[in-house]
Amino acid sequence: MLKHLFLALVFVSSAFFTQAVSAEQRAAYISDELYIFMHSGAGKNYRILGSINAGTEITLVTGTETNGFYEIIDDKERQGWVEAQYINQDKSLKVKFEQLGEELASTQQTLRNAQSEIPELQSLNSDLQAQNQQLQEQLATAIAERDAIQTKQQSLRSKEKRQLLTYGGAIAFIGLFLGIILTIFLSRRKRYDGWA
Repeated sequence: MLKHLFLALVFVSSAFFTQAVSAEQRAAYISDELYIFMHSGAGKNYRILGSINAGTEITLVTGTETNGFYEIIDDKERQGWVEAQYINQDKSLKVKFEQLGEELASTQQTLRNAQSEIPELQSLNSDLQAQNQQLQEQLATAIAERDAIQTKQQSLRSKEKRQLLTYGGAIAFIGLFLGIILTIFLSRRKRYDGWA
């Protein structure tokens, strides 16, 4: 009975001491064994408070090792001591496996969402290709019409130039002809004026 009372007193005093140094607490993980026992003190001769499963995230109360044991708080808010050899700073395989399972589920959901969008995207792609084909045909028609209009305009310009040259030549010829006739007519008139 006295032994149990002494152990309870040690446990209570360690709890108060633990709360005083809670600023030093940090996360750690139980190594990948099947399970380990948590003791009420820093040694295997202390009472077993329960077991902790492999991979469980725990909180180190202090970073100081005592007799090969660390004082911890487990995931069930129990405070006790476990052997230092079973504590890792890295995440356990169990935690990593759970995280990878969640990532895999998320990736699979993303893949399913993407696969459900494929038919809609294929339909949209077909519509866009059809529209592109129509636009290509319209563009080819527009280019052909533009070329025809340019050819017609060049033909009209050439025709206008020829007409202008023809009219200009005819006017020049008529002017020259009239000039010659007027010159002859006026020169004869002067001659007749001189004879009279």
